[in-house]
Amino acid sequence: MMRRRAFLEGGAALASTLLVGLARAKPSPITTVFHHPSCAKHIAGEGHPEHSGRTDAVLKAMGVLEREGGITLAKGKIADEEEVQLVHSKSYFERVKSEIQQGAPQLSAGDVALSSGSLEAALAAVGCLISAVDAVMAGDAKNAFCAVRPPGHHASAERGMGFCLFNNVAVAARYARKKYGVQRVLIADWDVHHGNGTQDIFWRDKSVMFFDTHMDPWYPGTGGIDEIGEGEAKGQIINRPFPAGAGREEILGAYKEDLVPAAAHFKPELVLISAGFDSRAGDPLGQFQLADKDYAAMTDVLTGIARKYAGGRIVSALEGGYNLKGLASATTAHVRRLAAA
Repeated sequence: MMRRRAFLEGGAALASTLLVGLARAKPSPITTVFHHPSCAKHIAGEGHPEHSGRTDAVLKAMGVLEREGGITLAKGKIADEEEVQLVHSKSYFERVKSEIQQGAPQLSAGDVALSSGSLEAALAAVGCLISAVDAVMAGDAKNAFCAVRPPGHHASAERGMGFCLFNNVAVAARYARKKYGVQRVLIADWDVHHGNGTQDIFWRDKSVMFFDTHMDPWYPGTGGIDEIGEGEAKGQIINRPFPAGAGREEILGAYKEDLVPAAAHFKPELVLISAGFDSRAGDPLGQFQLADKDYAAMTDVLTGIARKYAGGRIVSALEGGYNLKGLASATTAHVRRLAAA
């Protein structure tokens, strides 16, 4: 009897040791910030507001958060042509590639400055989003933020514009659908400029709900409240334009009063964020009055939606934001709340 008891007690102790070892070997996933050094190879020209100092400022701030233990930094992949063509036509991709190889200073399809490294940078930006989707869907990351450039939300399937070559977030949505069978994706865009490219791509796509707060009138001149999508996607494009000077009351209010009930009906399986911080007070390309605490609050709304319907799955990507100090502090506020979710 004593020998049997000793055997059982020994087995229990061994099982406990093995469980502890497994727990140590597989820590709980945390927020991952994806980046790629090739994003710096896109050079828009002297004095241009969209420059590599933007991601440098963000990554410096993210390094502080990593040392605090709340996040981890990871290098994303370089996307391939097939992945980009989940959204963009082959003819558009070839045009971008050819014009860069020919040394064109600007994309013929839109107001996007070009340099010899622009294609590699744009593929790195898309690739970071794909790496983030993989990590979040596999459970290797709790959620993710992508510190990338060039931005993407103005790029449509056939055209780049507004500093954007490829639509990073749109590719991420299509990739999640193709690889993981995700049926419903929410894309929330709080950049001060309307995400016209994203809207155009998903105008008739019932698998995506697009929610956009932006300044009106302002570049690119789209995003009226009556622009709601067509066909099976009708009503899944939700635009909330506000005048210059709008801030927490209007924009956070739209997230709480309009997005939350819409998401309850849509029930997204993945949440993507076009995180443009040019809607922050003091940005040279915007006239909104958001503060860092407002980005934290909007993040809380989105993590709440993701927790309720999407298993907490969120991938956020840098869009605009041109005041370097403000960009760093607003991004920090956003990623802190992702880490706390």
